[in-house]
Parts: sequence; C-alpha cells; structure tokens
Amino acid sequence: MSEADKADNLRINGERLWQSLMDMHKIGATEKGGNCRLALTDLDREGRDLFVRWCKEAGCTITVDKMGNIFARRPGRDDSLPPVMMGSHLDTQPTGGKFDGVYGVLAGLEVVRTLNDMNYETNAPIEVAVWTNEEGSRFAPAMVASGVFAGVFDLDYGLSRKDVDGRTMGEELQRIGYAGEAEVGGRPIRAFFEAHIEQGPILEAEEKVIGVVTHAQGQRWYEITLTGQEAHAGPTPMARRRDALVGAARVIEAVNRIGLENQPLACATVGMVQVHPNSRNVIPGRVFLTVDFRHPEDEVLSRMDAALRAEVEEISARGGLELQFEQIWYSPPIAFDAACVAAVRRAAEANGYPHRDIVSGAGHDACYISRVAPTGMVFVPCENGISHNEIENAKPEDLAAGCQVLLQAVLERADAD
Repeated sequence: MSEADKADNLRINGERLWQSLMDMHKIGATEKGGNCRLALTDLDREGRDLFVRWCKEAGCTITVDKMGNIFARRPGRDDSLPPVMMGSHLDTQPTGGKFDGVYGVLAGLEVVRTLNDMNYETNAPIEVAVWTNEEGSRFAPAMVASGVFAGVFDLDYGLSRKDVDGRTMGEELQRIGYAGEAEVGGRPIRAFFEAHIEQGPILEAEEKVIGVVTHAQGQRWYEITLTGQEAHAGPTPMARRRDALVGAARVIEAVNRIGLENQPLACATVGMVQVHPNSRNVIPGRVFLTVDFRHPEDEVLSRMDAALRAEVEEISARGGLELQFEQIWYSPPIAFDAACVAAVRRAAEANGYPHRDIVSGAGHDACYISRVAPTGMVFVPCENGISHNEIENAKPEDLAAGCQVLLQAVLERADAD
C-alpha cells in the first residue's frame, strides 16, 4: 500500500483514546468524577510517568527540558526537519475535570499510535508535548513553562515561582524527578496544534462537533492587597473603622461592573480572596485578592485596565486603606496561524463534521507557542459548557472526532513540501 493510500485509510481508534483518558483519570480521581492533579505534586509525577511509559511503548524518544516540559518524538523520513508538534498539559485545577488539558496530550499520543498502526512514516518528525503548570492553580502565573519556552519569561523567573507554602517550581521539579537537562526553547517547530475541550457552551448549543479556533482572548491578571487596621468588632465605631474587607467588597463590585460595561465579550472575575486575621469578632486588617480580565480586543482590555486602576485607587483612599496593586501577567490577544487554521477547517470538512470558527475564551499553551511557531487549535464540545469543575464531561464520539481532525491537520503540515 502506498503512503497516499495509507494516509486515506488512517482512522484514529476512539475506544483506545477513551480508555487512555479513563486510565489517566484514575490518577488523582475525585469523588465527584473529576481530578485533582496539581502541578509538580506526586500525582502529577504519576501522570507524567504513565505518559512517558506509553510514549516509549509507542517507539518515541523522550526529552525533558529544565522547566519539566516533556517532548515525545516520533522520527520522520527527514529527521533533520523541524517537528510538527501536538500537546497540552496534564496538571489540573484542585477541583478540575478529566478532559481539560489531558485530552490534548492523549489525542497527540493517539495520533502517534494510529500512525504506528498503519506503519505510516511522515516526512517531518512528530512530537507530543506536555507543558508544565498550565493551570497556574499551584504556581502563578498560568502557562509559565510554555511561556519560558516562548521567551516570554526567563528561566530563573519560571523556576522561582512559589506556591502558597513557599515551595518553588525548581525545587519541586527536582523532587519529583522532572528537572530535565535540555535547554528551554530555542529550537524550530514546523507547526504546533493543540486539541482541547471548548470550556464554553457555544459548540454544544449550536450542535457543532468541531471548533476551528481562529483567535484567543487577551488576559490581564492582577494581585491586590488592601491594608487597613484590625480592631475589636464591638467597641470600634463604624465611622472610625479602616475595614480592609469592606474595601475589598467594593473592589469586587467594581470588577464585576467593569466586565458588564464592556459586553458582549468582556469577562471579569475575582477568583481568590484571603482575609486576615479571618476571625469573626475582629475587623479585617488586610485582604489579598486576585482579578482576571479577558477580552479579544487589546484596546478594550486596556480600557478595562485603566478603569480598574482608577476604581481601586479611589476605593482605597475613601476607606483609608494602604494599597498594593500589581499586574502579574499580561497575555495579548492572539490570532492563530492562517495555514494551521485552514488545515483544521479542511480536516473538519473532509470528515463531514459540523464546525464553526470560534474564539478561545480561555488561555492555552498554544497562545504562547504561537509566538515562536505556526499554531492552530481544535475545539470539541463539553457538556453544558462546564469546565474547571469535577462534573466536566465530553462525549467519546466528539473526542474521537477532534482527534481525527488533529491527525489530518498534523499530516497536512508534516508532509507538506
């Protein structure tokens, strides 16, 4: 059988993909059906070890870089060519689902396995990547390791990120055995594709199987600390209080209002609040909170930024509060590579899958990789649009369809002249 005939007959094994997802789900499984596999924990190590074992069984060679990013390589006919890469992440939210991130990793593995089944040799090599700490739930900011790979952050910054207990990424990579020796980034990639559940309701509502991702929203993350004065809740008159939590409540309301004022596409969220001393009969003296702004237009995102800064300054002054305000992360809006987007669209059309163009509301490692390589994404529906939740769910047939589109888009780029 010729290589062209083999290519026409390549079909991914949806049952094998589903079984791989369920096997990975067992590592850090939660009672409600989700996963807690935080970055660089022992459970993350177990997930990484399983992925590496599977890739070695599929004939891949493994490289790990100094940020713990894993690359499983299947050689091509011309192994001197830059690889076509697929991938995502294995870490989860504390109450995360079993498809966010891991689907993109194991869809990449299924592509490799399918090529092996048919003894199909791509012209360029193929790689499957696992990016470290995509979620940012243990170490902020999110996507830090792919950010180091893309030159957004330097290596020292990435390795020095700390969790709430003061442990750094560098220390934890050493502890779990994934502090690799390879340099981070600086090597060419022919194309990068990331398959992912949508994490929103659009595809399911419109009965589309494939989302052809054309753009990704820009994001700004902030950390704000308001400091007032702790005092007894009984003897201290209301007019004399410097209540940090009252100030924080006003900030939270302002964040929500800024999001509503920039509809239909703006998202504005306060996701974390820490109150000190957190005692029922003590006026709170210090509050730490986080803010997450998102919009696909940089001009609007900048307008939201200016509004937040003005509001927080006014709130802290009115409440007699000291203010620490820091933007810890900025990711500009992304337009994905036209050729990669077209390859995804052609693959969906060739298989007869209902599809639509879509903008990613979430950040993904693909957003950073797009700075150093032509990049595209494939979305599939998730039930009720729910993600970052233990009840996150997706249909096996939709996951298989997304993987088939991934396979054909990858082949188009790997075998291109």
